[in-house]
Amino acid sequence: MTDLNHENESSRITAADALRRLIEGNRRYVAGQSTTADLSTSRRSNLRSNGQHPFAVVLTCSDSRVPPEHIFNQGLGDLFVIRVAGNVIDDLSMGSIEYGVEHLGSPLLLVLGHDYCGAVKASVDGGEAPGKIGAIVERIQPSVEAVVQSGASGDDLYRKVEDQNILAVIKEIQSSPIVKHLIEHGHLTLVGGKYHLDSGEVTFIEV
Repeated sequence: MTDLNHENESSRITAADALRRLIEGNRRYVAGQSTTADLSTSRRSNLRSNGQHPFAVVLTCSDSRVPPEHIFNQGLGDLFVIRVAGNVIDDLSMGSIEYGVEHLGSPLLLVLGHDYCGAVKASVDGGEAPGKIGAIVERIQPSVEAVVQSGASGDDLYRKVEDQNILAVIKEIQSSPIVKHLIEHGHLTLVGGKYHLDSGEVTFIEV
């Protein structure tokens, strides 16, 4: 298959196909059978000449152990990735998401959290957060409070806050008029996911 055909497929792919592509790529990754991602000079040239048509937008954590392109076994031009500690949302990350789904036309938007998240741990443990780290903790704190009120404790508390934070970010993204319009008109699907460091598996969360 030529790079051009690959490019055209990316621009026509449905949300269901995009999600399937992520799931299949993650299965290869978990099994240690990742295929060689297309990082060729011809692919770079094609992307420069014909522009990018990523089949999915991924908002995820900056954690160095959570690289979406590897986790989902994808190559150049396949994913439009926004990374910020704690996979939290602010005006800048929201603008990046809106650009990816509206201007680039990606049919799938994934909010990807992960277990053993340092940003979540800092938010749960409390204490002073130096510099601008406090801005990240502040974004996660409502999820901490919601889970604490449910009676969770210990390791279960951290895991549930991670899940709650994913759902809270999804809810905030849904407030975007651009995202809402695309979803309502069937042009965009929004899903949540959680990456598990030990297994390498991504489990998807129903929105």
